[in-house]
Amino acid sequence: MQPIHIILLIGGYFGILLLISFLTNRGGSNADFFKAGKQSPWYLVAFGMIGASLSGVTFISVPGNVAADSFSYFQVVLGYTVGYAVIGLVLLPLYYRLNLTSIYSYLEGRFGVASYKTGASFFLLSRIVGASFRLYLVAIVLQDLVFDKIMFFGQQGVPFWVTVTITILLIWLYTFKSGIKTIVWTDTLQTLFMLVALGVGIYYVSEGLGISGMGIINTIAESDMSQIFFFDDYKSGQYFFKQFISGAFIAIVMTGLDQDMMQKNLTCRTLKDAQKNMFWFTIVLTIVNVIFLGLGLLLTLYAQQNGIDATKDKLFSTIAVDSGLGIGLAVFFLLGLIAAAYSSADSALTSLTTSFSIDILGIEKKHSPANQIKIRKRVHITMSLVLILVIVFFNYAIGDTSVIVKLFTFAGYTYGPLLGLYAFGLFSKWNVADKRVPLVAIATPFVGYAISYLSQVWFNFEFGFFILILNGFLTYVGLILIRTQKN
Repeated sequence: MQPIHIILLIGGYFGILLLISFLTNRGGSNADFFKAGKQSPWYLVAFGMIGASLSGVTFISVPGNVAADSFSYFQVVLGYTVGYAVIGLVLLPLYYRLNLTSIYSYLEGRFGVASYKTGASFFLLSRIVGASFRLYLVAIVLQDLVFDKIMFFGQQGVPFWVTVTITILLIWLYTFKSGIKTIVWTDTLQTLFMLVALGVGIYYVSEGLGISGMGIINTIAESDMSQIFFFDDYKSGQYFFKQFISGAFIAIVMTGLDQDMMQKNLTCRTLKDAQKNMFWFTIVLTIVNVIFLGLGLLLTLYAQQNGIDATKDKLFSTIAVDSGLGIGLAVFFLLGLIAAAYSSADSALTSLTTSFSIDILGIEKKHSPANQIKIRKRVHITMSLVLILVIVFFNYAIGDTSVIVKLFTFAGYTYGPLLGLYAFGLFSKWNVADKRVPLVAIATPFVGYAISYLSQVWFNFEFGFFILILNGFLTYVGLILIRTQKN
């Protein structure tokens, strides 16, 4: 495909998103922007959440990581199912009972204002970096495939910061008025494109390998790269219990304690609808992750057999666009990639705007409805600029490591304090010295990093994704040390 064809494809896709935005932007109130008027059908929320959970990280990084880590990632996915059960049975009833717009409001009622602001601040940091990781991954692929190959003001190649700015601007255009109300519908479309791209990818690559039907399953099953369970070395980051338990806690914090994901659940009409959403979301997401791992194995085999020098996050894109397997694969890969970019960034931008407006600025308590809308729009623009700056920074800071590994490792440090705060709030009856909570939360990642580093140096023990649980535990212990009287 020529760059102009890809640009036209992006333009057409964006036109569809703008049309959906126009059809859902009838109100533009804060109730629509933050909670979609609590009128979203649960099945649309469930389907759209699949795309938001997968994002560009799963679309590119999971298949690309199979060569290095086999199917070990599925151990994490199995842990997700336990975490999603906790969300449906424990957290969602709590959020609906308290009728929350921002889920971090719970911390104010349980501990106090400082704890509330701390929880919201750690979410903002986590989501800014997490969303930037995801969008960065997609942006560098589009940069390599398209924008480095076209002329820009007389020079070869569009600067990376321009690519990122245009992408964020397009997302801002279709979310600035009705926010989550629009995203519930656009995420549904984007999930559909990602799943179609997954199926098309398997079809074309298996055809290129000369296999079909049950031959695909047999090829995957017989490969050494399809090993799922690793029980041999408890010091390894791939050890089953580390990844399974970490997966459960990753799901709890990156979905259940994340305003981005929970904001979609809170748009459902009732708690029962939200729980049905989580149930079906869990089943479909598990199946889809297995298929992505299978695609990664087939892509790796195809690259090995055809002498294609592409690994990790560039494996799928290189084979889809440059291997000559067919224009169909290239088109659907790009559609899936674009969908992944928008599905992760649009909801992140909305949730960041929601959390900063409500949790940090307190617009619901301090301003009239008219002023609330004005402030929310300014925050929306500001968060767009922040994402641009962070993504451009990543372009200089990230090395060759798979993005999914970096994402989960970073999440272990930023979501760990959130995990500890909510666990202490839900499973103890103690109060805490509220003003000291920020000190505990800030100190925790530094102590956790020191323990992780020294354990690897002294004992050759890798925490891996388990770092999340370590930081949650350290926060819990810190809160015990500053506890006061019981409730």
